[in-house]
Amino acid sequence: MAAMLRALFYLTILFNIHFSLAQDENQFIYNGFQGANLHLDGIARVHPNGLLQLTNTSKNLKGHAFYKIPLSFNSSSSALIPFPSFSTNFAFAMVPEFPYLSGHGMAFTISHSMDFSQAVATRYLGLFNFTDIGLPTNHVFAIELDTIENPEFEDIDDNHVGIDVNSLKSVKSAPASYFSGAEGKNISLKLINGEPMQLWIDYNAPQKTLNVTLAPLRSQKPNRPLLSTAIDLSQFLLEKMYVGFASATGSVASNHYVLGWSFNKSGPAQNLEISKLPPVPSHKKRSQNPTKIIMVTIAVILVLIMVIGAVYFEIKRRKKYEEVREEWETEYGPHRFSYKDLYIAVKKVSHDSKQGMKEFVAEIASMGRLRHRNLVQLLGYCRRKGELHLVYDYMSNGSLDKFLFSNEKPNLSWLHRFRVIKGVASALLYLHEEWEQVVLHRDVKASNVLLDADLNGRLGDFGLARLYDHGTNPQTTHVVGTVGYLAPELTRTGKATTKTDVFAFGAFMLEVACGRRPIHLQGQTEELILVDFVLECWKRGAILDASDQNLEGNYLAEEMELVLKLGLLCSHSIPAMRPDMRQVMQYLDGITSLPEIQTDIGVFTSMFTSNEASEFIMSFPSSYGRLSAHSLSSNESILRKGR
Repeated sequence: MAAMLRALFYLTILFNIHFSLAQDENQFIYNGFQGANLHLDGIARVHPNGLLQLTNTSKNLKGHAFYKIPLSFNSSSSALIPFPSFSTNFAFAMVPEFPYLSGHGMAFTISHSMDFSQAVATRYLGLFNFTDIGLPTNHVFAIELDTIENPEFEDIDDNHVGIDVNSLKSVKSAPASYFSGAEGKNISLKLINGEPMQLWIDYNAPQKTLNVTLAPLRSQKPNRPLLSTAIDLSQFLLEKMYVGFASATGSVASNHYVLGWSFNKSGPAQNLEISKLPPVPSHKKRSQNPTKIIMVTIAVILVLIMVIGAVYFEIKRRKKYEEVREEWETEYGPHRFSYKDLYIAVKKVSHDSKQGMKEFVAEIASMGRLRHRNLVQLLGYCRRKGELHLVYDYMSNGSLDKFLFSNEKPNLSWLHRFRVIKGVASALLYLHEEWEQVVLHRDVKASNVLLDADLNGRLGDFGLARLYDHGTNPQTTHVVGTVGYLAPELTRTGKATTKTDVFAFGAFMLEVACGRRPIHLQGQTEELILVDFVLECWKRGAILDASDQNLEGNYLAEEMELVLKLGLLCSHSIPAMRPDMRQVMQYLDGITSLPEIQTDIGVFTSMFTSNEASEFIMSFPSSYGRLSAHSLSSNESILRKGR
């Protein structure tokens, strides 16, 4: 009997030890992350005070922090082990590099793997890339804190919380806010205000319900969740899963911090001890950066050494950076840059019409809200001495024409060229049909297509763009664009439409496929009109002879023939015969076959001759009149007075 009691006693001890270990494996709490059992990668790091930083202000990078021990979520081997409920809460802060300009967001994540080496930063939050996003094999569940509105993922705004399964197209989302019991209403929160907040995630497995709750750090958990939805996570999660955080930056960055984290796989997570959480470091404003402090110090020393010289230097400096500022510009304040701070990519546009300047700046501010993976992001503007400077994202590989026509860049493969063509087509479809207004680009050409680090094409330079409402007609009657890409009807009506953009895109397609400019000078006087050249090749049954000789035949014949014929169709002299950009995308994607095209060279009066271009330029101000037709045909955009 005594032996049995001793055995029972030891079994009880072993059971308690096993139960204690199971509890430790299923729940944890970190009030700060010193010595935390975390796997970090990318730019994620833990500060000496225990603050977990997922991302900093480095551009286009990602950071991850995951609990190292995989947790059992879904046992496929036994129906006796139900899918568990779980609860987690964490404190976080998002501090942007620039006020009102946020980097991309962060996400609490449950994933079958901690290897995100193939994931992309920017809008993919370091979780997916453009090939695997949306695949059921991802086995990723995430709660996103998103601060950029991406139409690609049907985001509701640029300040929301979303529930994601295998994709960043949220199952359900809501603008960031919390319910105040004292006031009896929802109070909005700005995720990028730099202040710490707390998020609670509670999943009830028997009821298959998920609640997500947000509040300022020192507030009690609201009794109403921000998001509540019915979802069966057992359909998406595997037996062994990892829990943690993912974050990413883009061309504009934010500091993303996690102050503390509590998780429980078998019940309510413990509350964080607010007093023990590490503080978020203070971030000085841009105007207080070390470079400017040094400049001010040098200026003070110069004043002390030579007062007269310093005063002269200051007057000269002020005149150099003198800008035009009017009261109405306060409405577009976040889009305005200081001229002396413009060390990033800038496009200069002359605009001497004061009457139309306010409307022009309003359009620039509106176009700053355009969001598409194949558009170069327009960040803002600066006005100085009758000039308008447009500020864009920096594209590391420069413009497409450098790859096609100069020895500065290596030859671009057909795989990349075809992807660029489809990307620019997708961007134009977005501008013409999918944004809140119709955007006419009016200067589509290879030199205005920039390539990112992965050689994806992005359409840029909105200096000549115009906006108008869907269902209305554009009012502009001024001819702008580049000789060689201008539709014939522009010389008669001066009126740009989506069809004139399509015409320019047709010239662009031929330019990319043939490795030739739309108007190419042969010898001293003879010009080669690219459309005529492609038509002649087609008429003699050898259209592929028009392809770029630098490709050395390394292309898919079907794709090359499609691009050449579609380029001709878009270059039709009759606007009604040209496809719209949605049809162009259907042709390029192989959804629809190209219609029969007449090879009558007379219907493709696509370009100006030298004489026509010269006469056309004579109607421009003298600064343009001094340019030759040849120089304009290859590079320069032309702009009549006004817009």
